Amino acid sequence: MKTGSTKKLLASMHIAFVALRINKLRSALTMLGIIIGVAAVIAMVAVGAGAQARIQQQIASIGSNVIIVLSGSTTSSGVRAGTGNAQTLTEDDAQALVRDAPGVQAAAPVSRGGAQVVYGNSNWGTQIMGTTPDYLSIRDLQIEEGQPFTDADVDAAAKVALLGKTVVDALFNGEDPIGKVIRIKKVPFTVAGTLVPKGQSPSGQDQDDVILLPISSAKKKVIGSSQANAASVGQIMVQAREGMSADAQEQMTTLLRQRHRIQSSQDDDFSIRDMTEVFKAQETSANVMSILLAAIASVSLLVGGIGIMNIMLVSVTERTKEIGLRQAVGAKTKDILTQFLVEAVTLSVAGGIAGIVVGMSTSALISYFADWSTVIRPGSVLMAFVFSALVGVSFGYYPARKAAYMDPIQALHYE
Repeated sequence: MKTGSTKKLLASMHIAFVALRINKLRSALTMLGIIIGVAAVIAMVAVGAGAQARIQQQIASIGSNVIIVLSGSTTSSGVRAGTGNAQTLTEDDAQALVRDAPGVQAAAPVSRGGAQVVYGNSNWGTQIMGTTPDYLSIRDLQIEEGQPFTDADVDAAAKVALLGKTVVDALFNGEDPIGKVIRIKKVPFTVAGTLVPKGQSPSGQDQDDVILLPISSAKKKVIGSSQANAASVGQIMVQAREGMSADAQEQMTTLLRQRHRIQSSQDDDFSIRDMTEVFKAQETSANVMSILLAAIASVSLLVGGIGIMNIMLVSVTERTKEIGLRQAVGAKTKDILTQFLVEAVTLSVAGGIAGIVVGMSTSALISYFADWSTVIRPGSVLMAFVFSALVGVSFGYYPARKAAYMDPIQALHYE
């Protein structure tokens, strides 16, 4: 029984393939809708996945469990300035956070400023950042060449500097920068090391366009301080212990309010930002974009399915006499149904395979010409292929059923 069923199925498939081969152009045009649909799904999902991968890479470049404490605002004569206008934080606050907040693993005070840097005949305007050695571990900054500055350099206000990749390229033009003397606001600094490139941050900032100095050197010799307290800083970079980010934020808030003698009725003179949470929101947005792109691209698969149904209906009409003749010589309803279903599924599966090739090629072209990273996920390829096969079955069933249940006498007399 099984052998007979298998033979009938193979015979139906042979007849279906012959019918498709006879009408090559029509078959190719019918598959075009499926090809475009599958290719669009794969390419759009790859674009969305590329956006997610880029954001994840940028989040990783910030460091793990990073929290930024920013100085607060000032109020003078009833006029309140924005966050960061007053340096309400100090280097002592950073030390206290590590000492008295159990959820804090490391903290580094940061004092920022811009300056023109000169080496030989080259000059470059960049961001100067005074900090401590802990900043390197918090931000997961690696030394590419040379060595980092140390706590002893901070204590001695040593004139040493760490250069980002962008600054190195702008000033040295391929020359080895280690040990060279650069001038920042006419003050000589020796290049102690260079940083491994980080690329852009999620906000689009070039993280390699920076020079790191010991915070004492930056304040005394480059950035200066207009505050009454020479230990004041603009922000503190904090690394929370693994799994304790929320607890660390609560502990820091309580501790800083106590240290700054802020009454319960008063607002904080600082603000705390969990950078991981901020950028995860961007990652969620990219994920939503990826789903929307895939949903929009899937519409073209439905359009391709409608094309298959239309062509199969035309085929049934054209082959009415053939159907009647097959029924007259003993072909059963199931045999006719199988034949036309095989034709529909063959069109959609062949279109799906071609669509996979076109989709992967399109993704590569987008990545090459648009300079946009794309990630082809095997799941999206499988989903598009399976969906194309289901489209063939779904949209091919009605024409196949119409052919299978056709009255053989009327079919034979059809003109």
